[in-house]
Amino acid sequence: MLTGFEKIVEERIRNAQAKGVFDNLEGAGKPLNLSQDQHIPEDLRLPYKILKNADCLPPELELKKEIRRTEDLLACMPDTAERYTLLKKLNFLIMKVNTLRQGNARFDIPQRYLAGVSDRLASKRDSTPE
Repeated sequence: MLTGFEKIVEERIRNAQAKGVFDNLEGAGKPLNLSQDQHIPEDLRLPYKILKNADCLPPELELKKEIRRTEDLLACMPDTAERYTLLKKLNFLIMKVNTLRQGNARFDIPQRYLAGVSDRLASKRDSTPE
């Protein structure tokens, strides 16, 4: 849900797009150069560069990768008891990511519940020819 200010901004952006204000911008169609670090505070540039070169991710991104892996495992798992255990792990990981984030609750990742999974399993069993 957009606030009043966000609606005004979105409307102005749409109007500018319709008028062609964003056409022929410098660098249009070229990839962004994200290697520049002007947006990073000067005292954090060296540690960030060391972590980047070591292929280290922030804890939140590591947890999100683990959530995706767990969701993939959950989608392929046939046993309901194991699915329930994995679903509890998934909900714990999601809760952990949501508590790490220092922002608005509306950006939290929703937890997965067994009822939705059970419904999907039942529909797959019914549609699978034996």
